[in-house]
Amino acid sequence: MAKEIQTFVKLQVKGGQANPAPPIGPALGSKGINIMEFCKQFNARTQDKMGKVLPVVITVYKDKSFEFIIKTPPAAILLLEAAKKQKGSAESNRIKTGSVNWEQVKKIAEEKMPDLNCFTVESAMKMIAGTARSMGLNVTGQAPWN
Repeated sequence: MAKEIQTFVKLQVKGGQANPAPPIGPALGSKGINIMEFCKQFNARTQDKMGKVLPVVITVYKDKSFEFIIKTPPAAILLLEAAKKQKGSAESNRIKTGSVNWEQVKKIAEEKMPDLNCFTVESAMKMIAGTARSMGLNVTGQAPWN
């Protein structure tokens, strides 16, 4: 018989660097989860993605056991890495801080594909390009579908 789910906890944690300090400790402690056990499991599963921000969805069961799913890094962080910038523009409609090309957008879209709600790489590329524009990044070159 399946375990009864109590709640879900969503966090963004750097890969391989989970520790019981805030925000992880208070978020998990209030749900009754063994914080050190989560940190050990998370760090073991994310050693290859050291330092990258990774969203994680933790399913907490009634018996205080848990499971977690690690998602792909947020599109905004991947775009900032591709553009070699620290942060996006404060006024994205007026001030452009950098640029990415369509090849970089395609690479990011293919990486994010499992977590996006789209069926084709082209639609995923349009979503990533929209994120880039809202961050103040120009998407240079000719769009592949034109």
